[in-house]
Amino acid sequence: MEMKHLLPLLVLLPAEVLAETVLGAYIFHRHGDRTAKAWKPTKLTALGSDEVYTSGAWYRNRYVASNSTHPILNLASDVAILSQLSITAPADNVLQGSAEGFTQSLYPPAGSAAYQTLADGTKVQAPLDGYQYIPVNLVTSASTSSSSVEDSSWLQGSSGCAKAISSSDSYYQTDEYSSILNKTTAFYQDLLPVYNTTFNSSKATYKNAYTIYDYVHVSDIHNQSIPSGDLLTNETLHQLQTLADTHEWGLAYNESEPVRAIAGAVLAAQILQGLNTTVTSPLSKTSTQRLGVQFGSYGTFMSFFGLANLTAASDDFRGIADYASSMSFELVTNATVNGTDAPTTVDPADVSVRFLFSNGSASDTKPAQEYALFGKAEPLISWNDFVTNMQGFAIGDTQSWCQACGNTTGICASSSSSSSTSSTTSSSNSKSHKISANAAAAAGVCSMLGFVLLLALVAALAGFRVVRKAKAPGSITASSTDGMVEKAA
Repeated sequence: MEMKHLLPLLVLLPAEVLAETVLGAYIFHRHGDRTAKAWKPTKLTALGSDEVYTSGAWYRNRYVASNSTHPILNLASDVAILSQLSITAPADNVLQGSAEGFTQSLYPPAGSAAYQTLADGTKVQAPLDGYQYIPVNLVTSASTSSSSVEDSSWLQGSSGCAKAISSSDSYYQTDEYSSILNKTTAFYQDLLPVYNTTFNSSKATYKNAYTIYDYVHVSDIHNQSIPSGDLLTNETLHQLQTLADTHEWGLAYNESEPVRAIAGAVLAAQILQGLNTTVTSPLSKTSTQRLGVQFGSYGTFMSFFGLANLTAASDDFRGIADYASSMSFELVTNATVNGTDAPTTVDPADVSVRFLFSNGSASDTKPAQEYALFGKAEPLISWNDFVTNMQGFAIGDTQSWCQACGNTTGICASSSSSSSTSSTTSSSNSKSHKISANAAAAAGVCSMLGFVLLLALVAALAGFRVVRKAKAPGSITASSTDGMVEKAA
């Protein structure tokens, strides 16, 4: 994604901003530089590790450090309190490795602050100068674990959502796709000498725009020499990227088919859940989750950009986010949250959300910038307004996901069965209205009386006594299923 012309929204800050408190934040982060998808399995490179480490250091300086610019309320600054953090990523070596690299700079080795004193007075420090082991928990999809996400060259490759896959496939039937495919045939064929060891002539088309771009992009970063490298002028590299941007946007989002952006819809629910935990928790409770960080792929960024109407801020949000890109949702308030006059919990009406995005590693020289969500004019939005807009497209539980995706197998089997049962019951109830209430009651009484007399007779002949049986406890319905966590590519 090129952000050269993406201007941040600058607003005049009122004097009250000095009293602003950051209550918490949720960060969604792309992995760092990796090997090409054309050569599986993909691996995080040393450059990629450095990129996410740089980003983690910037967020530490913003939220975590004792001298941070926007310190999160009651968040531990030196020695991590694990209950305050939620770090997640799919079961993918590139994404897991990126998350680990990020946490290394978010909470670096604590040195003497990490000493623990044993019963006999001995002081013990963790290895590597007090290295902090912050767990990276797994994000899974509705049908299967989203493993090896970065090995898939297909944007919906790990979503598991049937209707999303079908919707993305329909892009290949559009006039836009056909037009670009025909207009770029010569362009891709002329570049065959660059990548013919990986893509043959039939594969060198716009249909594989992203995989080709990814291959050339990785080669341009890491290879000292490239076959027929003279063909890769700056203009050619730019065209490869913009074609990949257009191709992947077509697969990731369509305004008339929201299910195509299922990854962004699920992410929206995860963001809401994480931030809501902070908003509703006691202000002084040190174990409250204050910072959520999730690692994922560019497709989820694009899906969310579309759903949140960030393209109203700039068309550049239609592009593929660079390695180590990140977006952060900050909970802020100007209300009193410290001292004897502070309430137990913050009033949601006093809370706002600020959205920031960094294309590539956030750093002191290139910090994340504020942008307006949902086509709004200002980058700061009230919490209630934020919730309303996010709930308009968020999908946060298994049953809703299964219904949206049209899945009926795997984890969706119980939801499908529950829906069918409800439908059958509803249908039966509807049919029962065809007879009068009095007739139905009379028939019911007669049937029940006959059944009881027959049961008593059989029991007496068999030598049994009819006894009162305790009522069985209520069963757990499909609606009580834990909220699903879907990770699309």
